[in-house]
Amino acid sequence: MPREEGLGPAEAPRSRSPAELAAIALAVAEEAGAIALDGWRSPLAVSHKGRTDLVTDRDLASEALMRRRLAELTPEIPMIGEEADGDPAVRSARLGRVWYCDPIDGTTNFAHGHPHWCVSVGLLEDGAPLAGAVYAPVIRARWTGYRGGPALRNGEAVRTSLTEDVTEAFVATGFPYGGRELEPDNNFASFERVKRVVQAVRRCGSAALDCCFVAEGTYDAYWERILKPWDVAAGLAIVLAAGGRVTHLDLSPLYLERGKVLVSNGRLHEAMSRLILGE
Repeated sequence: MPREEGLGPAEAPRSRSPAELAAIALAVAEEAGAIALDGWRSPLAVSHKGRTDLVTDRDLASEALMRRRLAELTPEIPMIGEEADGDPAVRSARLGRVWYCDPIDGTTNFAHGHPHWCVSVGLLEDGAPLAGAVYAPVIRARWTGYRGGPALRNGEAVRTSLTEDVTEAFVATGFPYGGRELEPDNNFASFERVKRVVQAVRRCGSAALDCCFVAEGTYDAYWERILKPWDVAAGLAIVLAAGGRVTHLDLSPLYLERGKVLVSNGRLHEAMSRLILGE
């Protein structure tokens, strides 16, 4: 069957290549990002999912757009979003292709006028990252990556860093909503151990962007203890395409529902794991 032009309806289930799916992810992320950007630093309708976990009207509008567009472009692939998970049977699925989308990753930043937020559209296949795109409208950055292909930032190929000495590492992390009641998963102890050894640690509030910064070599590694698949599905595909490594914190194969993620350039992976776990 000849390849169709543009981003029209899917030909048949599983017929799209990873490269085509990454292009679809970016197109949808850009459309959703335009909706979010239109409301940035403007009066917002903000509600709380938890004491410190925010959701805005722009999160909801962005996700609605992504759900509609992905249904049009890839009707054979279900979507799970942060704000509306859709069919519970899809959420519990372990096989096949599933879109995992975050309409605004870094909502707290977004709600406070901070520029460090993005739209994330990632595709898992049988639970493993296949393709993804991350669009950060304020800083005008677009990343894509897919299995077997390059990682790109604004159309140019990127690779993970060459840093090998953990004492020279520039790394990132994040902290879950909640506090001491989450011990040990609040990440406080791990942060202190890592901070004492590496060159610097940053905490900027968007897991998807942190993954992209590892992919392009800005960060050497990133870890977090409580994440959802939509937080990092796209970012992990981009890191892997850039030559990086992704595992559970203890180096076991990554299972995204566990939420404990270590991402690196590969050269620092074991040393970062030991630091994080206090071994």
